[in-house]
Amino acid sequence: MPSALSTSDNISGRATIIDGDTIDISGTRVRFNGIDAPESAQLCQNAKGKNYRCGQSAAKALDAWLAKSRPVTCTFAEWDRYGRFVGDCYRSDGAAVAAWLVSAGHAMDWPLHSGGAYASYQDEARLAKRGIWQGEFQPAWEWRAAQLAAPKPETTSPVRLLSGSCDIKGNISNKGVRIYHLPGQRFYDETVISPPKGERMFCSEDEARAAGWRRSKR
Repeated sequence: MPSALSTSDNISGRATIIDGDTIDISGTRVRFNGIDAPESAQLCQNAKGKNYRCGQSAAKALDAWLAKSRPVTCTFAEWDRYGRFVGDCYRSDGAAVAAWLVSAGHAMDWPLHSGGAYASYQDEARLAKRGIWQGEFQPAWEWRAAQLAAPKPETTSPVRLLSGSCDIKGNISNKGVRIYHLPGQRFYDETVISPPKGERMFCSEDEARAAGWRRSKR
């Protein structure tokens, strides 16, 4: 748990989008409570059966929606296993972020963590065929489980999914070597960033290299 924050703290500030259900506020990673959005590398099918990056669509939509009423304020719910602040977040106009994401079809109610709090918003999105509900998709939690179960190839060609998103993980090894991992690389998903150790996220490879990190070889 980050020592700079207590469970009574609220976090408020301009949000940097990490993905459809995660933002960064002043260096603190915040995961929205009770919902799950498609992952950055995840593909869904639209109404015409064509694949599209639904995680990328969710992140872009979230970025545009939050920009209409800044800043974002998040109240603490818990710390997750990755050391992220899990919270209930609101725009400056009082609009609830998680509720909007689910009602717009960019995320799902996550019963494991929500107790069904967003089920009615999900029903609304499903009936209106908004976002992911326009076609075929796999719930993000099932997609992640499938990725973990799949055999890992020796080499993977990483793909930058969202221009301008800060999703490059800058890791420091036990030997002090600074290595960055791109989405799609072999160790990306299992790499956990610890800011107290000096680890950080980058928005581009140029930024990572300029800060002294080198790209992971696989």
